[in-house]
Amino acid sequence: MNFLNILGRMRATHLAFFALSISALGLVACGPTDSAHNPAAQTAHDASAADEPEKGPNGGRMLRSNGFAIELDIFETGVPPEYHAWPTQEGEAVPLDEVELVVKLERLGDVVDRFDFSPKGDYLLGDGVVTEPHSFRVVVEAKYGGKRYDWAFDSYEGRTTIPAEIAATAGVRTETAGPQTLIETVPLYGQIVARPDGHAQVAARFPGVIRSVSAALGQTVRRGQALAVIESDDSLRRYTITAPIDGTISQQSATVGEHSGQRTLFAIVDARQVVANLAVFPAQRGQIKVGAAVTVTSASSPATARGQVTDIGVMSGPNQAVTARVLIDNADGQFAPGTQVTARVMVAEHAVPLAVKRSGLQAFRDFTVVYALVDETYEVRMLDLGQAHGDWIEVLGGLAPGTRYVTENSFLIKADIEKSGASHDH
Repeated sequence: MNFLNILGRMRATHLAFFALSISALGLVACGPTDSAHNPAAQTAHDASAADEPEKGPNGGRMLRSNGFAIELDIFETGVPPEYHAWPTQEGEAVPLDEVELVVKLERLGDVVDRFDFSPKGDYLLGDGVVTEPHSFRVVVEAKYGGKRYDWAFDSYEGRTTIPAEIAATAGVRTETAGPQTLIETVPLYGQIVARPDGHAQVAARFPGVIRSVSAALGQTVRRGQALAVIESDDSLRRYTITAPIDGTISQQSATVGEHSGQRTLFAIVDARQVVANLAVFPAQRGQIKVGAAVTVTSASSPATARGQVTDIGVMSGPNQAVTARVLIDNADGQFAPGTQVTARVMVAEHAVPLAVKRSGLQAFRDFTVVYALVDETYEVRMLDLGQAHGDWIEVLGGLAPGTRYVTENSFLIKADIEKSGASHDH
Protein backbone atom coordinates (compact mmCIF):
# COMPACT_ATOMS: atom_id res chain seq x y z
CA MET A 1 0.00 0.00 0.00
CA ASN A 2 3.06 2.33 -0.05
CA PHE A 3 2.20 3.65 -3.47
CA LEU A 4 -1.33 4.54 -2.37
CA ASN A 5 0.07 6.46 0.58
CA ILE A 6 2.32 8.47 -1.72
CA LEU A 7 -0.56 9.29 -4.00
CA GLY A 8 -2.50 10.52 -0.98
CA ARG A 9 -0.32 13.63 -1.11
CA MET A 10 -1.21 14.40 -4.74
CA ARG A 11 -3.72 17.01 -5.84
CA ALA A 12 -7.27 16.31 -4.64
CA THR A 13 -8.69 16.06 -8.14
CA HIS A 14 -5.97 13.65 -9.22
CA LEU A 15 -6.45 11.58 -6.09
CA ALA A 16 -10.23 11.38 -6.61
CA PHE A 17 -9.74 10.08 -10.14
CA PHE A 18 -7.06 7.69 -8.90
CA ALA A 19 -9.31 6.29 -6.16
CA LEU A 20 -12.16 5.75 -8.61
CA SER A 21 -9.79 3.90 -10.94
CA ILE A 22 -8.54 1.67 -8.16
CA SER A 23 -12.09 0.87 -7.05
CA ALA A 24 -13.02 -0.05 -10.59
CA LEU A 25 -10.04 -2.38 -10.77
CA GLY A 26 -10.94 -4.05 -7.49
CA LEU A 27 -7.51 -3.31 -6.03
CA VAL A 28 -8.52 -1.47 -2.88
CA ALA A 29 -9.73 -4.48 -0.88
CA CYS A 30 -6.52 -5.47 0.85
CA GLY A 31 -8.08 -6.89 4.00
CA PRO A 32 -7.27 -6.08 7.65
CA THR A 33 -3.68 -6.07 8.85
CA ASP A 34 -4.16 -4.99 12.47
CA SER A 35 -2.79 -7.70 14.77
CA ALA A 36 -5.90 -7.59 16.97
CA HIS A 37 -7.98 -8.73 14.01
CA ASN A 38 -5.33 -10.71 12.20
CA PRO A 39 -3.05 -12.70 14.53
CA ALA A 40 -1.33 -14.31 11.53
CA ALA A 41 -0.13 -10.91 10.37
CA GLN A 42 1.39 -10.22 13.80
CA THR A 43 3.12 -13.60 13.77
CA ALA A 44 4.56 -12.91 10.32
CA HIS A 45 5.80 -9.51 11.49
CA ASP A 46 7.55 -11.03 14.49
CA ALA A 47 9.13 -13.70 12.32
CA SER A 48 10.35 -11.07 9.86
CA ALA A 49 12.02 -9.13 12.65
CA ALA A 50 13.81 -12.27 13.73
CA ASP A 51 14.98 -13.06 10.19
CA GLU A 52 17.65 -10.35 10.03
CA PRO A 53 20.72 -12.02 8.46
CA GLU A 54 23.56 -13.00 10.78
CA LYS A 55 26.74 -11.01 10.30
CA GLY A 56 30.23 -12.48 10.51
CA PRO A 57 33.41 -11.00 11.98
CA ASN A 58 34.26 -9.32 8.65
CA GLY A 59 30.83 -7.72 8.33
CA GLY A 60 29.61 -10.19 5.72
CA ARG A 61 26.49 -12.34 5.65
CA MET A 62 26.81 -15.72 7.36
CA LEU A 63 25.59 -18.80 5.49
CA ARG A 64 25.58 -22.00 7.62
CA SER A 65 24.85 -25.66 6.99
CA ASN A 66 25.78 -28.69 9.16
CA GLY A 67 28.83 -27.09 10.73
CA PHE A 68 30.16 -25.62 7.49
CA ALA A 69 29.83 -21.87 6.98
CA ILE A 70 30.63 -19.17 4.44
CA GLU A 71 30.85 -15.51 5.35
CA LEU A 72 30.04 -13.64 2.12
CA ASP A 73 30.56 -9.92 1.59
CA ILE A 74 30.69 -7.37 -1.21
CA PHE A 75 33.83 -5.37 -0.48
CA GLU A 76 33.85 -1.79 -1.82
CA THR A 77 36.52 0.08 0.11
CA GLY A 78 39.06 1.55 -2.30
CA VAL A 79 38.24 -0.93 -5.07
CA PRO A 80 35.35 -1.61 -7.44
CA PRO A 81 32.77 -3.82 -5.68
CA GLU A 82 34.03 -7.40 -5.42
CA TYR A 83 33.03 -10.54 -3.55
CA HIS A 84 35.07 -11.74 -0.57
CA ALA A 85 34.32 -15.04 1.20
CA TRP A 86 35.66 -16.67 4.36
CA PRO A 87 34.89 -20.41 4.70
CA THR A 88 34.97 -22.17 8.10
CA GLN A 89 34.23 -25.61 9.51
CA GLU A 90 32.89 -25.66 13.10
CA GLY A 91 34.10 -22.09 13.45
CA GLU A 92 37.66 -22.81 12.32
CA ALA A 93 39.23 -21.57 9.08
CA VAL A 94 39.70 -24.24 6.40
CA PRO A 95 42.31 -24.46 3.62
CA LEU A 96 41.07 -22.07 0.94
CA ASP A 97 42.34 -24.20 -1.95
CA GLU A 98 40.08 -27.04 -0.80
CA VAL A 99 36.89 -25.00 -1.20
CA GLU A 100 35.01 -24.63 -4.49
CA LEU A 101 32.73 -21.63 -4.41
CA VAL A 102 30.40 -20.16 -7.05
CA VAL A 103 27.98 -17.26 -6.60
CA LYS A 104 25.26 -16.51 -9.13
CA LEU A 105 23.32 -13.24 -9.10
CA GLU A 106 19.88 -13.50 -10.68
CA ARG A 107 18.92 -10.00 -11.78
CA LEU A 108 15.69 -8.47 -13.00
CA GLY A 109 15.07 -9.37 -16.62
CA ASP A 110 16.53 -12.92 -16.48
CA VAL A 111 20.14 -11.70 -16.36
CA VAL A 112 22.56 -13.91 -14.40
CA ASP A 113 26.07 -12.86 -13.29
CA ARG A 114 28.43 -15.69 -12.26
CA PHE A 115 31.43 -15.39 -9.96
CA ASP A 116 34.02 -18.13 -9.45
CA PHE A 117 36.26 -17.80 -6.39
CA SER A 118 39.96 -18.39 -5.84
CA PRO A 119 42.25 -17.90 -2.80
CA LYS A 120 43.72 -14.49 -2.06
CA GLY A 121 45.35 -13.85 1.31
CA ASP A 122 43.00 -15.08 4.02
CA TYR A 123 39.85 -15.07 1.89
CA LEU A 124 38.35 -16.25 -1.37
CA LEU A 125 38.01 -13.58 -4.08
CA GLY A 126 35.26 -13.49 -6.70
CA ASP A 127 36.50 -13.08 -10.26
CA GLY A 128 34.67 -9.94 -11.33
CA VAL A 129 33.09 -6.63 -10.44
CA VAL A 130 29.67 -6.67 -8.80
CA THR A 131 28.00 -4.04 -10.95
CA GLU A 132 25.24 -1.71 -9.79
CA PRO A 133 22.51 -1.98 -8.88
CA HIS A 134 23.21 -4.43 -6.08
CA SER A 135 19.72 -5.83 -6.44
CA PHE A 136 19.40 -9.53 -7.13
CA ARG A 137 18.65 -13.02 -5.83
CA VAL A 138 21.90 -14.58 -4.64
CA VAL A 139 22.48 -18.29 -5.30
CA VAL A 140 25.54 -19.77 -3.55
CA GLU A 141 27.07 -23.17 -4.34
CA ALA A 142 29.99 -24.48 -2.27
CA LYS A 143 31.89 -27.78 -2.15
CA TYR A 144 34.18 -28.82 0.69
CA GLY A 145 35.28 -32.14 2.09
CA GLY A 146 33.31 -34.09 -0.50
CA LYS A 147 30.04 -32.37 0.37
CA ARG A 148 28.00 -29.78 -1.48
CA TYR A 149 26.26 -26.86 0.21
CA ASP A 150 23.60 -24.62 -1.35
CA TRP A 151 22.06 -21.35 -0.18
CA ALA A 152 19.84 -18.74 -1.81
CA PHE A 153 18.56 -15.41 -0.55
CA ASP A 154 17.14 -12.14 -1.87
CA SER A 155 19.20 -8.97 -1.71
CA TYR A 156 17.15 -6.22 -3.34
CA GLU A 157 17.58 -2.46 -3.38
CA GLY A 158 15.93 0.27 -5.41
CA ARG A 159 13.14 -2.05 -6.49
CA THR A 160 9.35 -2.00 -6.21
CA THR A 161 6.41 -3.65 -7.92
CA ILE A 162 3.35 -1.59 -8.90
CA PRO A 163 0.36 -2.90 -10.86
CA ALA A 164 0.22 -1.42 -14.36
CA GLU A 165 -3.27 -0.01 -13.81
CA ILE A 166 -2.18 1.96 -10.74
CA ALA A 167 0.96 3.28 -12.46
CA ALA A 168 -1.03 4.37 -15.50
CA THR A 169 -3.64 6.12 -13.37
CA ALA A 170 -0.90 8.00 -11.50
CA GLY A 171 0.58 9.25 -14.76
CA VAL A 172 3.73 7.11 -14.76
CA ARG A 173 4.96 6.97 -18.35
CA THR A 174 7.78 4.95 -19.89
CA GLU A 175 9.82 4.92 -23.08
CA THR A 176 12.47 2.67 -24.58
CA ALA A 177 16.08 3.83 -24.29
CA GLY A 178 17.93 3.99 -27.56
CA PRO A 179 19.92 6.20 -29.95
CA GLN A 180 19.12 9.89 -30.09
CA THR A 181 20.27 13.06 -31.79
CA LEU A 182 21.06 15.69 -29.19
CA ILE A 183 20.48 19.25 -30.35
CA GLU A 184 23.00 21.70 -28.90
CA THR A 185 21.57 25.19 -28.60
CA VAL A 186 22.62 28.63 -27.40
CA PRO A 187 20.08 30.80 -25.53
CA LEU A 188 19.53 34.35 -26.75
CA TYR A 189 17.16 37.11 -25.72
CA GLY A 190 15.51 39.88 -27.68
CA GLN A 191 12.38 41.59 -28.94
CA ILE A 192 9.90 41.29 -31.78
CA VAL A 193 9.90 44.12 -34.31
CA ALA A 194 8.10 44.70 -37.59
CA ARG A 195 9.91 43.88 -40.82
CA PRO A 196 11.71 46.85 -42.37
CA ASP A 197 9.21 46.74 -45.23
CA GLY A 198 6.37 45.78 -42.91
CA HIS A 199 5.47 49.17 -41.48
CA ALA A 200 4.59 52.52 -42.97
CA GLN A 201 3.72 56.02 -41.78
CA VAL A 202 1.18 57.94 -43.82
CA ALA A 203 0.96 61.77 -43.95
CA ALA A 204 -0.78 64.23 -46.27
CA ARG A 205 1.24 64.92 -49.43
CA PHE A 206 -0.21 68.41 -49.52
CA PRO A 207 -1.30 69.82 -46.15
CA GLY A 208 -4.94 70.75 -45.83
CA VAL A 209 -8.21 70.18 -44.07
CA ILE A 210 -9.24 66.57 -43.41
CA ARG A 211 -12.65 66.18 -45.04
CA SER A 212 -13.29 62.46 -44.38
CA VAL A 213 -11.69 59.48 -42.64
CA SER A 214 -12.42 55.90 -43.78
CA ALA A 215 -9.98 53.83 -41.68
CA ALA A 216 -10.03 53.27 -37.93
CA LEU A 217 -7.47 52.18 -35.37
CA GLY A 218 -7.03 48.38 -35.45
CA GLN A 219 -8.63 48.01 -38.88
CA THR A 220 -7.03 45.72 -41.44
CA VAL A 221 -6.38 47.46 -44.74
CA ARG A 222 -5.08 46.50 -48.16
CA ARG A 223 -2.51 48.31 -50.22
CA GLY A 224 -4.24 51.08 -52.18
CA GLN A 225 -7.26 51.23 -49.88
CA ALA A 226 -8.57 54.76 -49.14
CA LEU A 227 -7.75 56.08 -45.69
CA ALA A 228 -8.82 59.74 -45.76
CA VAL A 229 -9.69 62.67 -48.05
CA ILE A 230 -7.73 65.94 -47.76
CA GLU A 231 -8.63 69.34 -49.20
CA SER A 232 -5.35 70.97 -50.21
CA ASP A 233 -4.63 74.46 -48.86
CA ASP A 234 -2.93 75.50 -52.10
CA SER A 235 -5.29 74.18 -54.75
CA LEU A 236 -8.46 73.70 -52.68
CA ARG A 237 -8.78 70.44 -54.55
CA ARG A 238 -9.57 67.24 -52.70
CA TYR A 239 -7.40 64.14 -52.96
CA THR A 240 -7.38 60.71 -51.34
CA ILE A 241 -4.54 59.30 -49.29
CA THR A 242 -4.24 55.48 -49.50
CA ALA A 243 -2.52 52.62 -47.68
CA PRO A 244 0.96 51.98 -49.12
CA ILE A 245 1.06 48.41 -47.74
CA ASP A 246 -1.20 45.66 -46.48
CA GLY A 247 -1.51 45.64 -42.70
CA THR A 248 -3.29 46.86 -39.60
CA ILE A 249 -3.78 50.45 -38.53
CA SER A 250 -1.59 50.77 -35.45
CA GLN A 251 -1.86 54.54 -35.08
CA GLN A 252 -4.58 56.98 -36.20
CA SER A 253 -4.56 60.74 -35.54
CA ALA A 254 -6.76 61.97 -38.39
CA THR A 255 -9.95 63.79 -37.36
CA VAL A 256 -12.49 65.26 -39.77
CA GLY A 257 -12.28 69.06 -39.85
CA GLU A 258 -8.77 69.28 -38.44
CA HIS A 259 -5.80 70.47 -40.41
CA SER A 260 -3.49 67.64 -41.47
CA GLY A 261 -0.26 69.54 -41.17
CA GLN A 262 2.88 67.45 -41.78
CA ARG A 263 2.19 64.99 -38.99
CA THR A 264 1.66 61.25 -39.33
CA LEU A 265 -2.03 60.59 -39.78
CA PHE A 266 -1.87 56.78 -39.94
CA ALA A 267 0.70 54.13 -39.04
CA ILE A 268 0.31 50.70 -40.63
CA VAL A 269 2.02 47.50 -39.52
CA ASP A 270 2.03 44.26 -41.50
CA ALA A 271 2.60 41.69 -38.73
CA ARG A 272 1.90 38.56 -40.77
CA GLN A 273 5.66 38.15 -40.66
CA VAL A 274 7.77 39.73 -37.95
CA VAL A 275 11.44 39.81 -37.01
CA ALA A 276 13.00 38.70 -33.73
CA ASN A 277 15.96 40.93 -32.97
CA LEU A 278 18.24 38.84 -30.75
CA ALA A 279 21.26 40.10 -28.82
CA VAL A 280 24.45 38.13 -29.50
CA PHE A 281 27.24 38.86 -27.05
CA PRO A 282 30.95 38.47 -27.85
CA ALA A 283 31.28 35.04 -26.22
CA GLN A 284 28.48 33.74 -28.45
CA ARG A 285 29.42 35.28 -31.79
CA GLY A 286 31.53 32.38 -32.99
CA GLN A 287 28.64 29.96 -32.50
CA ILE A 288 25.80 31.86 -34.19
CA LYS A 289 25.68 31.43 -37.97
CA VAL A 290 23.38 32.70 -40.70
CA GLY A 291 20.91 29.95 -41.58
CA ALA A 292 20.90 28.37 -38.10
CA ALA A 293 17.53 27.03 -36.96
CA VAL A 294 15.93 28.98 -34.12
CA THR A 295 13.03 28.37 -31.76
CA VAL A 296 11.54 31.61 -30.42
CA THR A 297 9.32 31.71 -27.32
CA SER A 298 7.31 34.63 -26.01
CA ALA A 299 8.37 35.78 -22.54
CA SER A 300 4.76 36.52 -21.65
CA SER A 301 2.84 33.59 -23.16
CA PRO A 302 3.38 29.97 -24.27
CA ALA A 303 3.58 31.07 -27.92
CA THR A 304 6.49 29.54 -29.86
CA ALA A 305 7.65 29.82 -33.46
CA ARG A 306 10.48 28.51 -35.57
CA GLY A 307 12.66 30.33 -38.02
CA GLN A 308 16.21 30.82 -39.21
CA VAL A 309 18.88 33.43 -38.64
CA THR A 310 18.59 35.63 -41.73
CA ASP A 311 21.48 37.98 -40.98
CA ILE A 312 23.80 39.11 -38.21
CA GLY A 313 24.65 42.75 -37.66
CA VAL A 314 28.22 43.99 -37.79
CA MET A 315 27.84 46.94 -35.43
CA SER A 316 27.61 46.36 -31.70
CA GLY A 317 25.65 48.48 -29.28
CA PRO A 318 26.62 49.89 -25.89
CA ASN A 319 26.27 46.41 -24.38
CA GLN A 320 28.77 45.03 -26.94
CA ALA A 321 26.10 42.80 -28.49
CA VAL A 322 25.38 42.51 -32.20
CA THR A 323 21.89 41.74 -33.48
CA ALA A 324 20.89 38.44 -35.06
CA ARG A 325 17.61 38.66 -36.93
CA VAL A 326 15.12 35.84 -37.31
CA LEU A 327 12.13 36.08 -39.68
CA ILE A 328 9.02 34.54 -38.09
CA ASP A 329 5.74 33.54 -39.69
CA ASN A 330 3.14 35.29 -37.54
CA ALA A 331 -0.10 34.53 -39.39
CA ASP A 332 -1.80 33.72 -36.08
CA GLY A 333 -0.77 37.06 -34.59
CA GLN A 334 0.80 35.67 -31.42
CA PHE A 335 3.97 37.78 -31.71
CA ALA A 336 3.08 41.45 -31.65
CA PRO A 337 5.91 43.92 -32.29
CA GLY A 338 7.39 44.87 -28.94
CA THR A 339 7.01 41.39 -27.43
CA GLN A 340 10.00 40.26 -25.38
CA VAL A 341 11.23 36.81 -26.41
CA THR A 342 13.74 34.12 -25.56
CA ALA A 343 15.30 32.01 -28.29
CA ARG A 344 17.36 28.87 -28.65
CA VAL A 345 19.67 28.80 -31.65
CA MET A 346 20.81 25.39 -32.85
CA VAL A 347 24.59 25.33 -33.13
CA ALA A 348 25.35 21.58 -33.39
CA GLU A 349 23.84 18.09 -33.59
CA HIS A 350 25.31 15.12 -31.72
CA ALA A 351 24.19 11.61 -32.66
CA VAL A 352 24.68 9.30 -29.64
CA PRO A 353 24.02 5.55 -29.41
CA LEU A 354 22.10 5.80 -26.14
CA ALA A 355 20.25 8.61 -24.39
CA VAL A 356 17.42 9.09 -21.90
CA LYS A 357 15.04 11.93 -21.18
CA ARG A 358 16.22 14.24 -18.44
CA SER A 359 12.69 14.27 -17.02
CA GLY A 360 13.21 10.68 -15.85
CA LEU A 361 16.36 11.30 -13.81
CA GLN A 362 16.35 10.90 -10.04
CA ALA A 363 18.96 10.82 -7.25
CA PHE A 364 19.58 7.47 -5.52
CA ARG A 365 22.35 7.20 -2.93
CA ASP A 366 25.33 8.88 -4.64
CA PHE A 367 24.09 8.08 -8.13
CA THR A 368 21.93 9.63 -10.82
CA VAL A 369 19.46 6.98 -11.91
CA VAL A 370 16.46 6.13 -14.02
CA TYR A 371 13.93 3.45 -13.12
CA ALA A 372 13.87 0.50 -15.48
CA LEU A 373 10.60 -1.36 -15.96
CA VAL A 374 10.35 -5.15 -16.41
CA ASP A 375 6.79 -6.46 -16.41
CA GLU A 376 5.39 -4.56 -13.41
CA THR A 377 8.64 -4.23 -11.46
CA TYR A 378 10.66 -0.99 -11.35
CA GLU A 379 14.34 -0.96 -10.44
CA VAL A 380 17.11 1.64 -10.35
CA ARG A 381 19.74 1.84 -13.05
CA MET A 382 22.83 3.79 -12.01
CA LEU A 383 23.95 5.87 -14.98
CA ASP A 384 27.29 7.05 -16.28
CA LEU A 385 26.25 10.20 -18.12
CA GLY A 386 27.72 12.20 -20.96
CA GLN A 387 26.68 15.39 -22.69
CA ALA A 388 23.24 16.88 -22.15
CA HIS A 389 21.32 19.09 -24.56
CA GLY A 390 17.67 20.04 -24.48
CA ASP A 391 15.41 17.29 -23.15
CA TRP A 392 18.01 14.51 -23.55
CA ILE A 393 21.21 13.32 -21.88
CA GLU A 394 23.71 10.82 -23.22
CA VAL A 395 24.18 7.52 -21.36
CA LEU A 396 27.71 6.10 -21.38
CA GLY A 397 27.02 3.14 -19.10
CA GLY A 398 24.66 1.57 -16.60
CA LEU A 399 21.69 1.03 -18.91
CA ALA A 400 21.21 -1.54 -21.65
CA PRO A 401 19.86 -0.28 -25.00
CA GLY A 402 16.24 -1.26 -25.44
CA THR A 403 15.41 -0.95 -21.73
CA ARG A 404 12.04 0.55 -20.88
CA TYR A 405 12.44 3.28 -18.29
CA VAL A 406 10.24 5.84 -16.56
CA THR A 407 10.15 9.25 -18.23
CA GLU A 408 7.28 10.96 -16.38
CA ASN A 409 6.44 11.05 -12.67
CA SER A 410 9.50 9.00 -11.75
CA PHE A 411 9.43 10.73 -8.35
CA LEU A 412 6.48 8.47 -7.46
CA ILE A 413 8.61 5.39 -8.03
CA LYS A 414 11.43 6.87 -5.97
CA ALA A 415 9.07 7.71 -3.11
CA ASP A 416 7.55 4.23 -3.09
CA ILE A 417 11.01 2.64 -2.95
CA GLU A 418 12.08 4.94 -0.11
CA LYS A 419 8.96 4.13 1.89
CA SER A 420 9.64 0.42 1.51
CA GLY A 421 12.92 0.90 3.39
CA ALA A 422 15.04 -1.18 0.99
CA SER A 423 18.69 -0.50 1.82
CA HIS A 424 22.10 -1.03 0.29
CA ASP A 425 22.88 -4.17 2.27
CA HIS A 426 24.69 -7.30 1.19
